[in-house]
Amino acid sequence: MYYGGDYNPEQWPEEVWQEDVALMRRAGVNLVTVGVFSWARLEPREGEYDFGWLDRVLDLLHDGGVQVCLATPTTQPPPWIGEEARNVSADGVRLTHGSRDTYCVSSPAYRAKSLEIAARLAGRYGRHPALAMWHVHNEYGSWCHCEHTAAAFRVWLRGAYGGLEALNDAWTTSFWSQHYSAWEQVTTPRATQYLPNPSQALDFRRFLSDELLGHFREQKEILAPSGVPVTTNFHFGDWVPVDQREWAEAVDLVAIDHYPAQDPPEETAFAADLARCWAAGKPWVLMEQAVVAYTGGRIVPRRPGEVARLSLSHVARGARGVMFFQWRASRGGAELWHGGMVPHAGPDSRIFREVCELGALLPSVPDAGDVRAEAAILWDTASWWALQSRGLPSSEVDYLDALRQAHRVLYRHGVTAGFAYPSADLSAYRLVLVPSLCLISDADAANLRRYVEGGGTLVVSFFSGVSDEHGRVRLGGYPGALREVLGVRVEEFHPLAEPVELSDGAAGPPPSGAGSPPDWGTGTLWSEHVHLAGAQALVSYASGPLAGLPAVTRHAYGSGTALYVSTRLADAAFARLLGLAPHPAGLELVRHDRAVFAINHGDREQPVGPGRDLVTGTVVESLPPGGFAVLAGLEAADAGDVRVGIGAER
Repeated sequence: MYYGGDYNPEQWPEEVWQEDVALMRRAGVNLVTVGVFSWARLEPREGEYDFGWLDRVLDLLHDGGVQVCLATPTTQPPPWIGEEARNVSADGVRLTHGSRDTYCVSSPAYRAKSLEIAARLAGRYGRHPALAMWHVHNEYGSWCHCEHTAAAFRVWLRGAYGGLEALNDAWTTSFWSQHYSAWEQVTTPRATQYLPNPSQALDFRRFLSDELLGHFREQKEILAPSGVPVTTNFHFGDWVPVDQREWAEAVDLVAIDHYPAQDPPEETAFAADLARCWAAGKPWVLMEQAVVAYTGGRIVPRRPGEVARLSLSHVARGARGVMFFQWRASRGGAELWHGGMVPHAGPDSRIFREVCELGALLPSVPDAGDVRAEAAILWDTASWWALQSRGLPSSEVDYLDALRQAHRVLYRHGVTAGFAYPSADLSAYRLVLVPSLCLISDADAANLRRYVEGGGTLVVSFFSGVSDEHGRVRLGGYPGALREVLGVRVEEFHPLAEPVELSDGAAGPPPSGAGSPPDWGTGTLWSEHVHLAGAQALVSYASGPLAGLPAVTRHAYGSGTALYVSTRLADAAFARLLGLAPHPAGLELVRHDRAVFAINHGDREQPVGPGRDLVTGTVVESLPPGGFAVLAGLEAADAGDVRVGIGAER
């Protein structure tokens, strides 16, 4: 279990380094990331190198029993690098040095200098006894619209489409006289008069992901002979043009950065479950988190014990390392208030004491086997990108919001969820949720049909299946490629400005003894004119322009069931639709092969057992506020169980 964080000794005088290593040993730190933003110190002038300070740092860490994750510093070139290596914004402005990520990944000069500094580091430190891992770059995600990028984009498009005829067809360039007659006419989606071509914008993000990945692979080829793992840290944000699915196949272990804000336990579980999906059974680590929270424009300390609970939530969901940004809080620079494992107050502080407590606990956390997820939520990067386009029927449809709701509802009911790709083998899951999967290929649509035919339960939400992988609308009625399996045909979208009432719409009388019909509350954000084509209405619109029409449907298909949700349900109604059992608020349960991880994020004691805690060896029947245990011997129902009640009862 790795434990540590980003260490930036170049920010501090050498007399501080000895204290740092002593404090790391006190805190149980066994790995630190070094050199992420050190290019200007390693190469202060072009071709002139200074590795002496880094030699001393690595020797000192090794003598102190701390391993090193050594970074290539290519995320921020030094001031001397030429203007041609810096990125250009969509409106044609060349960015200046002074922040971070000011590089053009397609610039030949930048690529050459990146390989040179990586080779220097590999040659000097590839056999250093402190070296445990290589960390290439940092949070890949820089954009550029310069001529180098445009030329590289054209090369990528030729590889993707072969000829201009196929490109013009995929991009529907007959609209607004955008038809291209020569490759030289094709450029990046720069600032333009009105709406850009959405297919061009989508392909540009795919290109950027591949172009950045090429930069990573070049460095990995140089570093790999050292014989230690090579990785980079995935950052989670709307601006990141990285398809983590493809990148995860290139790194030796998946590493993520995560900074939860509004609801840390739920957001942590969401990010950790995504990381486990990207890792696809390989190891993954939490490379960065913070001892502070960014909430509503404020930077506030984590609540007492919260740093440990969030870290343990990552471990419970498969992480094999818990790291922070950064080791020692900076005294200057753009992120001087970011916080650190050693805060500005120094080691005589609550934060550092909690850091030490976590460092003492982690080695005792047992390997409980693989995480067992009964429900899956489909993740598709291209659909996320497509739903960031302008010109959609509603600007309020948010892909991540849809995914987070699906995950949150399962999480709050004690169900361990996983993420999966639309092309994955889904047969192991009893329930698969499909939130706003707007793009889907024919092959992926067929995969979902096979899942339902084989006995699975598929729950598809609005604005799914409407376009092909290029963003072109599937004609004949929505939800396009999923009409057959869902047994519906949608004629029109009706985005909502105000909520609409919902009512029970199941055919026939309720089951004997069922009592009054369920209260489905209101639908928000979106609604659709749904025609039944074999499906049965479970919930109907009770007000608004679609009053009396189906809102939620159920369709028996093969041996399974497919449900369609054409509006945004409240969380309680969504849970009722899935037939989820009540679960204590704040109690997180994560099922593994041999045990259940239990974390009490709430302010009340919660019953969890009895079960034997593999950390302490004692029998645990309840957890106090902030408590944590790894429990063996629990019944399945105690660890959260998926029951699709509507699918069974109606």
